[in-house]
Amino acid sequence: MNQASSNAPFERNSAHLTSQGEGWPNWSILVVDDEQGMRNFLIKVLAPRCRLVASAGSAEEGAEWMRAQRVDLVILDISLPGKDGVTWLKELRSQGYSGEVILITAFADLETAIEALRAGASDFILKPFRIPQILNAIQQCHERTRLRRENYVLRRDVRPAARRHGSPIVGQSALTQALRDAIERTAPMPSTVLLTGESGTGKELVARELHARSARASGPFVPVNCASLSPEDMAMELFGHARPGSHGQVHARDGLFYYAQGGTLFFDEVAELPLPVQATLLRAIEELRIRPVGSQQTLAVDVRILAATNRELTAEVAAGRFRSDLYYRLQVVDIHLPPLRERAGDIPELLNHFMHELAPVLGVAPIEIQPEEMPFLAQYDWPGNVRELRNLVERSLILGKLNVSALYPSMSPRASHTRQTPTDLQTLEKQHILSVLESVQGDKTRAAQLLGVSRRTLERRVAEWGLALPHP
Repeated sequence: MNQASSNAPFERNSAHLTSQGEGWPNWSILVVDDEQGMRNFLIKVLAPRCRLVASAGSAEEGAEWMRAQRVDLVILDISLPGKDGVTWLKELRSQGYSGEVILITAFADLETAIEALRAGASDFILKPFRIPQILNAIQQCHERTRLRRENYVLRRDVRPAARRHGSPIVGQSALTQALRDAIERTAPMPSTVLLTGESGTGKELVARELHARSARASGPFVPVNCASLSPEDMAMELFGHARPGSHGQVHARDGLFYYAQGGTLFFDEVAELPLPVQATLLRAIEELRIRPVGSQQTLAVDVRILAATNRELTAEVAAGRFRSDLYYRLQVVDIHLPPLRERAGDIPELLNHFMHELAPVLGVAPIEIQPEEMPFLAQYDWPGNVRELRNLVERSLILGKLNVSALYPSMSPRASHTRQTPTDLQTLEKQHILSVLESVQGDKTRAAQLLGVSRRTLERRVAEWGLALPHP
């Protein structure tokens, strides 16, 4: 392995990139060419523009390097001693390498070019070439990789990426203003952030706002719902994998760390992570390197980690279900999101916000909210928090009137002056949840959706009341 007069690869911090701002600060490049002069030339050109440049004089040396280190781009000469470049390229693809490869050669014909492209080359350049030519080819490879990552992220998250003007955090209460202040202070920092709060309080919304206000705003925001993946699939989903297939081929897939490069990786319901994955995640955060499942290669990562949970993680640590070292590594900054019942003064503004957000989507006119209906909303416990309020607004728009009766099924809001109104919030919550369950014939999944809580939360609440639910 060579780099100019040294045997070590040239590694450069992204802060030392050229003053013009050109380059690929997160990329690592391997140059494989048997000519020392060509290797030195490419290292001199590329080192100021990327994170790492390594070089090798043969395919065999290049293969040895790539067994221990993943690279984003290989610049590969076709005419090499021993194994030629096209043959090695075919082997790389069969082994699951999905990075970019630019083939260079001084001797080429149309048949060689066609064979190279069929073998999986990203580009094909004839020697001698000028600096702008190789830089342009690398830029196209970088752009193709970026688009591939963005398309993957967009397929996982179909919600619109555009932000409204100003903060998306709605409300003027003291608790909401304190939340805005915490976001403003924390967003520009590279530190990990732990978001805590009940289900439906808007933890992912805050995570997106932290990303949008950070220096990584132009990079991807990749959410991971830790509760939706099986323990067996979790590590492969996060770190990628390289599985042996038939005929000696390797089926490789990049993980979410790879697709979040240069951006933010958000772990929702982080308490659901299996203990073995917690250990691997801790190592990735501390070392900024990951190793795909089944691979010997390591990959440098450049991501900011945000995490969220509706559980008390200190209790999970005490019970042995969550690693204490990972907890303290995630809790560099802890932002707590208050439940809606503690900021009831924000309800009128939230109602107006959801009304004008949902009415155009549903194709209906906003409905008028009567002043006498507001006390019923203010005294309700809101077990599903802001998510439940949004669902109430959506149902009300469909019905054409504010559906307060859904919150208090055993009484009429209009009769509040002639009948005793329940004031026990736990009783009101129980009445509401049981009414919703009855309306959907005990379908727990559908009831949880209407309530704006997870099915697990619904089952836990009902179990606390000592009631048995059917199994649908």
